[in-house]
Amino acid sequence: MSDRRANWSRREFVGGLTLAGTARLLVAHAGPAVAAEPPPETTIIRLVQTLSVCQAPQYVAEDHLKAEGFVDVQYTKIGGGGFKPLVSGEADLSITMVAPLIARVDAGDPVVMLAGGHVGCFELFGSERVRAIRDLRGKTVAIRERGATEDLFLAVILAYVGMDPRRDVNWVTLPPAEAIRRLTEGQVDAFLAFPPAAQELRARKVGHVVLNSTLDRPWSQYFCCMVAGNREFVRRHPVATKRALRALLKSADVCFLEPERTARGLVDKGFTKQYEFALQALREIPYLRWRELEPEDSVRFYALRLHEAGLIKSSPAKIIAQGTDWRFLNELKRELKG
Repeated sequence: MSDRRANWSRREFVGGLTLAGTARLLVAHAGPAVAAEPPPETTIIRLVQTLSVCQAPQYVAEDHLKAEGFVDVQYTKIGGGGFKPLVSGEADLSITMVAPLIARVDAGDPVVMLAGGHVGCFELFGSERVRAIRDLRGKTVAIRERGATEDLFLAVILAYVGMDPRRDVNWVTLPPAEAIRRLTEGQVDAFLAFPPAAQELRARKVGHVVLNSTLDRPWSQYFCCMVAGNREFVRRHPVATKRALRALLKSADVCFLEPERTARGLVDKGFTKQYEFALQALREIPYLRWRELEPEDSVRFYALRLHEAGLIKSSPAKIIAQGTDWRFLNELKRELKG
């Protein structure tokens, strides 16, 4: 596969940073800025572990986090949306899906988006009866739960082509394995998959890809995942927030530079079992685009679609005002530029 994930090749990126040893030296990169900062207000950082490997930067960030002064790196393991522990206060920061984050901001929950995570991880798989998005009208779509991740992204996709997600499709809630089985047998017509499930479905030739958010516009031009934090944690721990965000962004660079080592680390640490599918996902996802794209554009895009679909009441401007804080990212972009 040609490197369509970003405008930078690995050689250009490493050369721009004047690095010789990638990951190890990335820990030390921007060292003077780190040394000039006060220590984090807390040495414990709590992240979220979901079923998807697209959040790989936070799973391999331990060395970077320790270099930032965090002694205890914890993961809250869940099977659903990564935003839930942020809302409850069980987690401090996480890379998680933008659409449900916007819905939680609209509901008044204490979450705040801090930076773009990555572009392009979800893929819509369809049966033979679904060749395009508009073919979903009147069809059965399988999701894990309502109001979480899959149905909000699908609602955005449907609204973008002028369909009403509340009326134009038939939703059924199923565990992912059961949804895949029914798609295989033609009992459901569509299923939205995330890594490594998307890579596995392609390998097994289950259904066919109707939409690939890594490659297909406009989805490939916007962050599907954001780095977000619990609002109270960010308010009380601004130094820790910036340091943790820097560690996650450096880890995103490592995922781009060393996908093989990153995939092996994900397997060794128990975050996924399938090395080949994890490696494929890491090679496909354009992790470096946090350097290029403005996350506010992504929030505005998804918020507008959700508002058009009647799934949130707040305007995009209100969501941005109440649910984003880009000050740490803006500082780090200057520090970490190649």
